[in-house]
Amino acid sequence: MRDGAMILTVTPNPALDVTYHLDEVVWNGSNRVGRVAARAGGKGVNVARVLAALGISATVLGPLGGRTGDAVREDLASAGLRDAAVGVAGETRRTTTVVDAAGEATVFNEAGPRVTADEWAGVVRTYRELLPGARAVALCGSLPPGLPDDTYATLIALARDAGVPVLLDTSGPAFHAGVAAGPDIVKPNADELREATGESDPPRAVAALAARLREAGGDAVVASLGPQGLLAATGGGWWRARLPYAITGNPTGAGDAGVAALITGLLGGRPWPDRLAEAVAWSASAVASPEAGDIDRTTYVTARAHVIVGAVEPPPDRTIGDTAHATHPHR
Repeated sequence: MRDGAMILTVTPNPALDVTYHLDEVVWNGSNRVGRVAARAGGKGVNVARVLAALGISATVLGPLGGRTGDAVREDLASAGLRDAAVGVAGETRRTTTVVDAAGEATVFNEAGPRVTADEWAGVVRTYRELLPGARAVALCGSLPPGLPDDTYATLIALARDAGVPVLLDTSGPAFHAGVAAGPDIVKPNADELREATGESDPPRAVAALAARLREAGGDAVVASLGPQGLLAATGGGWWRARLPYAITGNPTGAGDAGVAALITGLLGGRPWPDRLAEAVAWSASAVASPEAGDIDRTTYVTARAHVIVGAVEPPPDRTIGDTAHATHPHR
């Protein structure tokens, strides 16, 4: 760990996140919005917000363009986040989330601007400059139009050459290529697991992905299974972490809070059960917060006291339901 250094979050497709809060959504009809919030977003930006809330220095890197990009920059500054974004000609995208009184959220994601090879080369130059001062890198989110599938793989290789640990959180072809580059941790959700491995059974999908990752030089797969918590396959064993009760609210950004917890656990050298307990608790605290990237500390404290972490046997011999044996909650 490098004293005084920061965590670098890379968001190739940042956004201005607009959230509508209303009592009830009437589809094919008129809706009265009770409250509107707009803020800088994208998975890496949300990770940086959570890290900042934990008192950890984070730098946000990605392409920004147009008036929407200017609004994102302004919000990053107001949030106290270090902005290393690189200007591009295209207009930064917006995402719109509609949240009703029951906590049900519907998200509309724009594709984002087309980023040229020259524009992305500027992002990579900045990335190289920042790596020597980084304690870890989180590569997060979708790629904008115009970038090749191996974009993340290139960034992972550069970080590995610099001796900086990397977490990858993306999907699709960029995920496949990124895994082959050997990041330290990959964090898929259940849908991404199925897409990446062709396995519908989460434990077997995690096992297949973990084998591929280790062959490439990586270490851990931490799969988000929604209400069923996290399933982790690491070089030191397999664990499942979950809450024994449901959290209602806005799930947008919950996975990003989990990424922040996994990054800090990696840097702190914590045992995997503790890392996973933190990730579940921080994810729960994000669900209880109205906007992505925020955390509710009261929810965190309660959730952290109740997270159940249990060792599980890897497949193919048995499934999670057959083998999970909950240990005491890690507090």
